[in-house]
Amino acid sequence: MELRDVEVFLALADELHFGRTAERLHISQARVSQVVKKLERTTGAALFERTTRTVHLTPIGRRLRDDLAHARDLFQDALVRANCSAQGVGGALRLGVPGAMGHEIRPLIEEFRSRHPGGEVQLLESRLSDPFGPLRARQVDAQVLWLPVQEPDLIVGPVVLTEGRVLAVPTGSAMARLDSVTWEQLDGHPVADIGSMAPPYWGEALAPRRTPNGRLIKRGPAACTIQEVLALVADGKVITPLHQHSTRYFSHPDITYVPLREAPSTQWALVWSSTTDRSGAVRAFARVAEELARPSA
Repeated sequence: MELRDVEVFLALADELHFGRTAERLHISQARVSQVVKKLERTTGAALFERTTRTVHLTPIGRRLRDDLAHARDLFQDALVRANCSAQGVGGALRLGVPGAMGHEIRPLIEEFRSRHPGGEVQLLESRLSDPFGPLRARQVDAQVLWLPVQEPDLIVGPVVLTEGRVLAVPTGSAMARLDSVTWEQLDGHPVADIGSMAPPYWGEALAPRRTPNGRLIKRGPAACTIQEVLALVADGKVITPLHQHSTRYFSHPDITYVPLREAPSTQWALVWSSTTDRSGAVRAFARVAEELARPSA
């Protein structure tokens, strides 16, 4: 069996549609049908149940899909390991992480270490006041940053963490007694201006300028660090949306975190510079991140 035939079979098992499979692989539908017939002759069993409207895997087809997907992953892992050895994965991967993010992605780091015993991950704290500087100065090999990242010289890799958002409010405020809040309830309450500590599109993504109904969300005093943001909230000068993990690492007696409904989830991704090739360590780390993010069958 050729590797290309395996790719065709796995794509059809995923799409369950001959036309979409052909389009996805840039081949003809006739070629997809030929591969299926060849595999069915080889196995001596039907792999798909086909009608004029639907395509389904047979029990034997499902088992073959699982086995071949596993074999393909082992094959790809072997190539990655060989490439990593050639490019020196044994050295340390310098990974920039903001604040507590190193703790949040600990399972990913441990999985990388288990697969690459000769490799190491060196965590370097990145600052929101200069989120892209370490990459551009080549002080780190890659960084974990929250999306969007709209820098033309940076490449966004796999997502390593997805989390919700909360609203940080003064503990003595009426909002602190609510079970949750919506964007509309921010009307009339200034939020911290993080424009000086992050690219403008980050501030807009974290707290939009207007509510869904068009009401203006006011900007309050500027803050340059997360501690300055928390101080403004504790003093009752602002309320502000934050990422969910803030509730675990930034507890404060004068601040209450309220779930923020309707807010999109925050995605944190691996990012590296486009001006240099990825090192073997970055490539291997990205591969592990992609596999951990892949839904279980």
